[in-house]
Amino acid sequence: MTDAPGARPERTGRHRAAGLAAAAALLPALLATAGCGGAADASAKTTLTVMTWAPADTGSTDRPGMTALATAIGDEVNTQGGVAGRRLKVLTCNEHNTADGAAACAQQAVQAGAVAVIGSYSQYGDSFMPPLEAKGIPFIGGYGLSSPEFTSPMSYPVAGGTLALIAGSGRQLVAAGCRTVALIRPDTPAGDGLVGELGAALQPDGVKLTDVRAKETSSDFTAQAQQAIGADLPGNCITAALSPTPTLNLLDALRRQPRRNTRLASVIGSFQQSVVDSTGGDGGPLSSAFATGWYPPEDSKVWDPLRDVVSTRAAAGLTTIDVSDPGVETTWVAYQVFLQAVQHLGDQPVTTKSLRDQLENGAPISTGGATPPLSWTLTSMLASADAPRLVNTSVTFQQVQNGRLVQSQPGFVDVRWVLTGGRPPAGPGTSSPSAS
Repeated sequence: MTDAPGARPERTGRHRAAGLAAAAALLPALLATAGCGGAADASAKTTLTVMTWAPADTGSTDRPGMTALATAIGDEVNTQGGVAGRRLKVLTCNEHNTADGAAACAQQAVQAGAVAVIGSYSQYGDSFMPPLEAKGIPFIGGYGLSSPEFTSPMSYPVAGGTLALIAGSGRQLVAAGCRTVALIRPDTPAGDGLVGELGAALQPDGVKLTDVRAKETSSDFTAQAQQAIGADLPGNCITAALSPTPTLNLLDALRRQPRRNTRLASVIGSFQQSVVDSTGGDGGPLSSAFATGWYPPEDSKVWDPLRDVVSTRAAAGLTTIDVSDPGVETTWVAYQVFLQAVQHLGDQPVTTKSLRDQLENGAPISTGGATPPLSWTLTSMLASADAPRLVNTSVTFQQVQNGRLVQSQPGFVDVRWVLTGGRPPAGPGTSSPSAS
């Protein structure tokens, strides 16, 4: 991986002030409401405790940028006077990429009296969700790795998980003119589910799907690369839905195979801008590759406030955070949701229940263009028994051009019809505006 692209040189006071002003515009809760002057006033009412967890020191699953950003947001909020007069106490927890670790983090949140768990990463929803459900603690903006994140009444996902990404990848490849698509995916029950969603996205246009299973613990993906490339005919495409380290191994295998016509695609999370950089940019295997993401690409102006918070942190020598990491971006979006919900509560007590009521009954929350406005009302949720809590079914179409991931189609593409087994709209998808 390259150094975090969000880390920038220290700015002048004028530039830093401008950055904080931009952050305040996107996250109004970074500034206290009227009548709350500075950081010293933020504890006048109460302190709100929240938690963010992610694995660290475990290897390929590590997402330390998520907890680092949560800490940075908490510091920035308190520096600016708190949220609606309340000081924000951000706890972080190493989930260790284990079921026991996830359960321990959830228990720590319960014991600390957290009003929410925000922007966290864990595949062990069956372990962490029951303790949160028992205390009514909302889980806002998880990464979307486990089924309970899309089924639990305590969960408020901000993105559509891997299912939305793989459905979006299918529609992106249809739009690109692919006639055959090979899906390289984990040989797991979760991977089995991806085949159905991709097939549903491709079937209306008569695109043939080849299922290529892979053991993510393998370091050699030569056989999978050869199977996916096949005869390398025009219109042949590959999409990969593997975790980051297996994706790097797959890219190495693809680099070594003769490939003239086959086009490559993947989903953000399998790779991101830092992977494009580290694999040779425009001269590497990801040149011209398609990518489907939850959010606009890293160079979008919607991330300027995030970049400013991160660069302020880096200038102080505290940490570097990869702004192109979808986990970091998810944490940012999740904290926007939480802070604005608290802001909307105003002088009302902020409890786990009042926070849930605000999310479920309040006005849609703007995320500054990072997603469509988010709402968890009954009419916003997905008509699906498998993912009823999923409300954001929109994705973005991106492509590597001149070594940079850029948005290849403006706006968001809604794949709700794929996830609910409906009929496609006219064209490869419907789009709504997004910031660029």
